[in-house]
Amino acid sequence: MRSTIHTVVSESEGVYVAECLEIAVVTQGQSLDEMLRNLREAVGLFLADEDLAELGLTADPRLAISFETAS
Repeated sequence: MRSTIHTVVSESEGVYVAECLEIAVVTQGQSLDEMLRNLREAVGLFLADEDLAELGLTADPRLAISFETAS
């Protein structure tokens, strides 16, 4: 069972986009703070109706967030 949901954040034209790798959640925000609030809400709503064991997740998974930048 995994205890972490990995998320990659990228920025394009002032919009921050977060995409979870283990679950089907993508969200965005005009700032990092807004994106993080939206991400927490979206993940919470997604997981509320799911069987976490079926997804291979522990009862209270944490979010690990990586920020992707263009070189």
